[in-house]
Amino acid sequence: MANWQSLVHEQVQKEREAATALLQEWVRHPSVSGAEYSIQESIAKRLASMGLDVDLWVMGGEELIKHPYFVSPRQQFEGSPNVVGVWKGTGGGRSIILNGHVDVVPAGDEAQWEQPPFSGEVLDGKLYGRGATDMKGGNLSSLLAIQVLQALGVKLKGDVIFQSVVEEESGGAGTLSTILRGYKADAALIPEPTNMKIFPKQQGSMWFRLLVKGRSAHGGTRYEGVSAIEKSLLVVQAIGQLEKVRNDRMTDPLYAKLPIPIPINIGVIEGGKWPSSVADLVKLEGRMGVAPGEQMEDAKAEMQAALSALAQIDPWFAEHPVELEWYGARWVPGAVEEDHPLMEILHNQFVAITGERAVVEASPWGTDGGLLTALADTPAIVVGPGVTQVAHYPNEYIELDDVFRCAEIFALTLIEWCGVSES
Repeated sequence: MANWQSLVHEQVQKEREAATALLQEWVRHPSVSGAEYSIQESIAKRLASMGLDVDLWVMGGEELIKHPYFVSPRQQFEGSPNVVGVWKGTGGGRSIILNGHVDVVPAGDEAQWEQPPFSGEVLDGKLYGRGATDMKGGNLSSLLAIQVLQALGVKLKGDVIFQSVVEEESGGAGTLSTILRGYKADAALIPEPTNMKIFPKQQGSMWFRLLVKGRSAHGGTRYEGVSAIEKSLLVVQAIGQLEKVRNDRMTDPLYAKLPIPIPINIGVIEGGKWPSSVADLVKLEGRMGVAPGEQMEDAKAEMQAALSALAQIDPWFAEHPVELEWYGARWVPGAVEEDHPLMEILHNQFVAITGERAVVEASPWGTDGGLLTALADTPAIVVGPGVTQVAHYPNEYIELDDVFRCAEIFALTLIEWCGVSES
């Protein structure tokens, strides 16, 4: 039997320099939402050169737009194609999806960056740039795993489906489109930035908007009005209490290290129009975490019940209830059992490559894995080389050593999961 660990390691080292240059090239594509075409075209060409069956398409149509899981601030996706490459197996093995997104959040204030945000600069073993950690470095680990096995002449029994998708940062429309296009597998790996921790479970989340009503009056006789700003303080307290109730019943040990496993965050507050007037309307916008295994509709109902209960605290809310709207981004929660066969394989390969046991926790944020698990019947596990703490931050970077360690783990995992053809 071949010593796959040694062979894979040696091949990764041979390809390290070229792979680093490829990651630099990817980071230099400023692939914010709506501007992913150039990087996706480049990835499609590379997949074709590797002999994969390549599918590049611009998503759209009523099946997607009217799907209950569709979320996006736009409905036209010209300039934002999806790319899938299938490395066909010889048959008789388990299939796997390697899913990653190329859309990145905007760079923000470039003055806060020590290097230009799309430089791909390498310093002290770190590659800098927007998207390096979230999640082009992880995507490279997936691609390199396939490339290394091909270079070693490995023929897998099961199919490997490499997915380079868009719209993850807006709620997952890209991965939803791949599912509607028919791409499913026996399991999936998503190399989001986890600091090499393994996340078999991930919370979901959804955005909400609250309208708190008051009654306007002149500021000099403010007692004749009802301040929506003052009423909104009661609303914020109710949301805080709801958060506590929801988290007090979280007993999953994978969430033990998170002080608030499924937070409810209020990120926007707007109210009032004039300093000398009593504010008659306040708008609150936020994000509600959803536990793995929890139905999103149940979480919505719990929020509505908490807001309706305000009438018992203040009679004003009986006649002027808080308006609740669910809008914008949404990520579906997902969970894979810890005894899933892919978890055992990942554990074993992680130890083989790093000499340490992997840390297993639950994801504090949503990924496209929830969609794959819930909608495509494809159990998805999140594990990747990125640095969680710098995702979406200025001076985003990734540790290159972790990128290549992850590639080795993935390559060995593909061998075990998909099986190697004796021919």
